[in-house]
Amino acid sequence: MNAWTTLARALAEPSPDHRAPLARSPRAWVRAVPYVVALAMVATLLPTGIVTLLQQYRLSGWLAAGLAIAQALPLFAAVTRPLHAWWITAPAVALGAVFTHGSPAAAGPWPWPVTTLLSYVFLAGWLSLRERGRTLLAVWLVTALGTALSGIVFPQRFDPASISAVAITGAVLLLGWAVRGRGEAQRLLAEQERISEAERAHRTLLEERTRIARELHDVVAHHMSVITVQADSAPYRITDLPEEAVGEFGQIAAAARSSLAEMRRLLGVLRSEESAADKAPQPGIGDLARLVESVRRAGVRAELDLGAEVAALDPLPEAVGLSAYRIVQEALANVVRHAPGARAEVRLTCADGELLVSVANSRPPGEGPAVEPGTAGGHGLVGMRERVRLLAGTLDTGPTPDGGFRVAAALPVDHRPNHQGESSA
Repeated sequence: MNAWTTLARALAEPSPDHRAPLARSPRAWVRAVPYVVALAMVATLLPTGIVTLLQQYRLSGWLAAGLAIAQALPLFAAVTRPLHAWWITAPAVALGAVFTHGSPAAAGPWPWPVTTLLSYVFLAGWLSLRERGRTLLAVWLVTALGTALSGIVFPQRFDPASISAVAITGAVLLLGWAVRGRGEAQRLLAEQERISEAERAHRTLLEERTRIARELHDVVAHHMSVITVQADSAPYRITDLPEEAVGEFGQIAAAARSSLAEMRRLLGVLRSEESAADKAPQPGIGDLARLVESVRRAGVRAELDLGAEVAALDPLPEAVGLSAYRIVQEALANVVRHAPGARAEVRLTCADGELLVSVANSRPPGEGPAVEPGTAGGHGLVGMRERVRLLAGTLDTGPTPDGGFRVAAALPVDHRPNHQGESSA
């Protein structure tokens, strides 16, 4: 009893997805293919079915037309709702077997006339592309039971060759189900790859933010150390200070030392492991010449152009100088990886209170492979954008008309009054 209930439930629950095959295609003509194929099958099987039932199986005109319509016309609806179409076609096939059992043996195979079998197999193909596996199994079981029952009830008319109809239907259902499963597996794999790529980009972003935080810690810690030393030594360097001023300098030094301690605790969380590179002085635009020289040794014809106005910015805020160095470093690294042998030009200028950093490379000579042809691009740009965003600047990246690539950043420079102006104030 449970088996029959399960069978009935499988046939009564169509797939909730009523989209036609190829419905995800961006091309309209591809999406229309299933409807065109179904229309062609209906236009072919409907008249041939009527003629076959009339001439070979000796049915009356209205009965032959009714059975042919019920068996062929649902094929068009099967594009989006194949199980509903099966519920129309299957009873029509059974009725056709009942009305044609008295036809002469020479008329043709029974209980599966050729046109009926073609309609049913085509319908099975639509079912396999849309319905669940248990529904397909239930359809095949009903087909096999119906064929066997017709042989039991009308053994004198049953054609043993009709058993092949059950095998063909089962093969079509199994093949379509396998093709659909493979397509779904590929779609899920592609979706997982997109998720993995997004997670990889997010992880790269977090790693770059951690790196920026470590570097900014070193910059800020240097200034806080200077404040501490100056506040501690002020009573010894400056004579005749009032007691209130001495106490104020002491409070400033204590606050600076407390801030340094908090920053060191924060840095302990950010640093997964200590290394000499973590403790080394942070680079700035003064180190760009050595960086460009190292890139030349890697095979890139790199040139450095520091505008005279950049020197006038001295002293440049350390965060700005560090970000400019890192942007140039990453841009040149991308040239080495993806455009070996190309010519690169690094230019730093200053205009309207902004440090303008430009790294442009030409098209690499020849068609030689990149050093890292399989590496997914774009992650190096994540770090650049984070640094520029931190300084409220702008970043422009993209290909050039000659086939090269250009990275341009504008970093606002915070002009502050000099120390003499601060003291006199």
